[in-house]
Amino acid sequence: MAWHKWEDVRAKAAPETIEAALRDAEVLATAIELNELRRARKLTQEQLAERLGIRQSNVSKLERRADMHVSTLRDVVEAMGGELRLTARFADGEFELDFIGRANGATA
Repeated sequence: MAWHKWEDVRAKAAPETIEAALRDAEVLATAIELNELRRARKLTQEQLAERLGIRQSNVSKLERRADMHVSTLRDVVEAMGGELRLTARFADGEFELDFIGRANGATA
């Protein structure tokens, strides 16, 4: 892969390409892995496992997964004391999605 200076790329790129790159960089800068989130919440795998009603080894497996159901992620975030929200971003706006996986179709 050839590397280019940002100034050179920016000078040649369309404004919408630059905006998309900056948005992607922002997402990457704020992305956090599940195990980092658990540590930031000052929880051990054992404590999280107890809250979820599963074994510690299963928490370890969850943290290593590259993909999981949204409902599983919701359960983990809620066990840490948080709330999971899903937002779809488009050029013309952002839309918060009704939560998928909530029992009886209730939304958060």
